[in-house]
Amino acid sequence: MSFALALPTRRDESWRYSDLEAVASVWPIAAPERIEVAAGEEIARVIVQDAAPDAVAICDYAVVLGAGARATFHVLNTGGRLGRVTIDVTLHEGAHFELGAAMLGGGEQTLEIVTTMRHVEPHATSNQVVRSVLGGKATGSYLGKVAVARHAQKTDASQSVKAMLLARTATANAKPELEIYADDVKCAHGATVGELDANALFYLMSRGIAPVEAKALLLRGFIAGVFDDVADEAARESLDAAASGALERLLA
Repeated sequence: MSFALALPTRRDESWRYSDLEAVASVWPIAAPERIEVAAGEEIARVIVQDAAPDAVAICDYAVVLGAGARATFHVLNTGGRLGRVTIDVTLHEGAHFELGAAMLGGGEQTLEIVTTMRHVEPHATSNQVVRSVLGGKATGSYLGKVAVARHAQKTDASQSVKAMLLARTATANAKPELEIYADDVKCAHGATVGELDANALFYLMSRGIAPVEAKALLLRGFIAGVFDDVADEAARESLDAAASGALERLLA
């Protein structure tokens, strides 16, 4: 097994918001898990990162999609003192990558999702949807780079990033990044950070719903769409249960 040897610093943009003290405690880390999807094939992957509260969990994936291949990743990142998921994807002609992810953290957790979409050939597409709910003094960061090669015309890439803060002491970082060398592409990104809608919360409470339950309903609605398209029913139910448990802990 190979390992990444150089300890990162804040000069490395992808580690800018990380807990480097926690990283150092487990360094060096193993090289990314490599996943290759042959031309025309399709895979689906569900990743639940729910390590123990004092653990350091760094999960790295390198995905290569052949011509016309498709990959769908669903990620729930909730555990550990530091919970980090990185996904580096290379897309060949006509390939598609889909990401639906949620980060749910509280206390003094640091949670991160870092993605790189390398569009190296024409007509490939990628879509990323990331939702975060953060309480306490937690930090949640999404750093997503879309790199389009010079000859990768007709690329279509999108990123949608939204974070909900349950406390003013929580921090959400969102850094979508585009590096485009082709001239016939469609790339879009959007990032927002907000708080629970006070009017919606008041409406639910006025209908007799307890405050904690009302908040939970709004937060479930906020992240609901992320996992709706999980094809495997058992996996979807497991994700929903894990997400509901994490939300309950945040609101306790």
